[in-house]
Amino acid sequence: MSALFRLTSRAVAMQRSLVARQAAAVRAINTSQKKDETVAAPTSVTTEDFANPSPKNWQSYGFDYKEQAEDRKATKSTFFVTVTLCLVWGTFYWAYLPDTQFRDWAQREGFLELRRREQAGLDLVSPDYVDPASISLPSDEDLGDQEIII
Repeated sequence: MSALFRLTSRAVAMQRSLVARQAAAVRAINTSQKKDETVAAPTSVTTEDFANPSPKNWQSYGFDYKEQAEDRKATKSTFFVTVTLCLVWGTFYWAYLPDTQFRDWAQREGFLELRRREQAGLDLVSPDYVDPASISLPSDEDLGDQEIII
């Protein structure tokens, strides 16, 4: 554990030294001589501007390019329908669909058949499930000294 701690601390120290070397090697280049020549003059803001704000930098979500309110309403309703109705309720519906391939039915039927055979005193699986006449086994001469493991 201490070796792992030492290895980690050495790796962190090495990473810091590499970053410091890279920072020293990289220099910022400034080619503009007109940095302080331009002045941004603030526009006067009136109480009317605060009362009626206009969306200067409004960017549409792609549903309506002219009206911001219609665009937002369409966006919210689309996401509501997509997420809530499709994803949430769709997943709920898919999870509780009936068993269309009858997997549960086959398992239930198997348990019922096992219970019936136990109560009747029969073997759980019949030895004559496959007709012995339909099976072709090699003769003892064909097997020879081959060991048979059952």
